[in-house]
Amino acid sequence: MLNLNWEKELSKQELLKILQKEARPIGISDIMSASNFIHEDAAYIQADYRRKFVKAYMDGFILRITDLKNDKCQYSGELDHTELKSAFDLLKEQKETNDINEDFNHSFFKIYMIISVYTTFVLDEPIHPTGTPFPGGFEVKLEGETYFCPVKESQKDNPGAVCGFCIAEQDESV
Repeated sequence: MLNLNWEKELSKQELLKILQKEARPIGISDIMSASNFIHEDAAYIQADYRRKFVKAYMDGFILRITDLKNDKCQYSGELDHTELKSAFDLLKEQKETNDINEDFNHSFFKIYMIISVYTTFVLDEPIHPTGTPFPGGFEVKLEGETYFCPVKESQKDNPGAVCGFCIAEQDESV
């Protein structure tokens, strides 16, 4: 789990460098383990939705770790220190809860944690990329400069989800 100095304000650029340092040791064995976890997790999902689910998680989390490692962009601006701390507290709580579960996949969780923070606080994008499908034929979408999620409201207080700090807003058409 990332250790940050909570007494110091961070810029987006500083957070990017910290996340890249955390992502550096993630190698092919971690990516394969996380990928297997996603496929196993989707085993009992209806076949047509399963393909979309697996693709969304592979694209949105697993393959995005390479994007983070190679990100050379310059990001400006300070971060909302309170929101960032809250996100880290939630992720720490999720890790502690999952550590006692023998099926917990540490490789997936590390990628999930890093990418969730990266997309939200550095990229200003939703954690699930645009087009991520959800049951009922709904998906994350972008309208103008606002991202909408079909499950934001129902999941924002779920301690096992990261929706509470995701920048997407509830899709009111759902």
